[in-house]
Amino acid sequence: MDTNSEKTAALADLAEALNLSLTDDIISATVAGEDLTVWVQPPSIVKVLKHLRDDSNCQFTQLVDLCGVDFLDREKRFEVVYHLLSMKQNMRVRVKVAASEDTTVPSVASVFSCADWFEREIWDMYGVFFSDHPDLRRILTDYGFDGHPQRKDFPLTGYVEVRYDEAQKRVVYEPVKLTQDFRTFDFMSPWEGAEHAHQQMLPGDEKAS
Repeated sequence: MDTNSEKTAALADLAEALNLSLTDDIISATVAGEDLTVWVQPPSIVKVLKHLRDDSNCQFTQLVDLCGVDFLDREKRFEVVYHLLSMKQNMRVRVKVAASEDTTVPSVASVFSCADWFEREIWDMYGVFFSDHPDLRRILTDYGFDGHPQRKDFPLTGYVEVRYDEAQKRVVYEPVKLTQDFRTFDFMSPWEGAEHAHQQMLPGDEKAS
């Protein structure tokens, strides 16, 4: 048996063990290629990650990454994805939780301290709320930022623009002011009849008059 086959077999054994030992906590544990993916009920995420970290057959002691994904067309549009590494077993596992805009996901900062800033980033970018987080606040955008910019329905131009006001001696927020409303973009005349080289007419220029 080659190395890849051995690793796939080991992951399959682990998936079977997890399905048996965490029946009430996980939705599924499946292997595709050399990837083990475990879907977890949101309230059970702390229990499952503790098991993966502490069980002698697992020993996934490192949380390598924690990120969010937005699938706008799904009822539960968000996925919270945990990537774990076991140096002892030389294996990785991907753990997923499905969440809607109203779903509360327990923080795993008590299990992996590095999850603190990861969860803050997901909250900031996607708006997924993590209960029992020690300090859940924005981390990449400003404290007064409106919305969550990594959501698929967040406008590319944002809602406000920021500038420093010399008179007020502070940063001020103002509604985005665009020559054209880019949220209902008019592809026929994006620059509203701008002058072109040699004054040739382009489709849509007649709208400028």
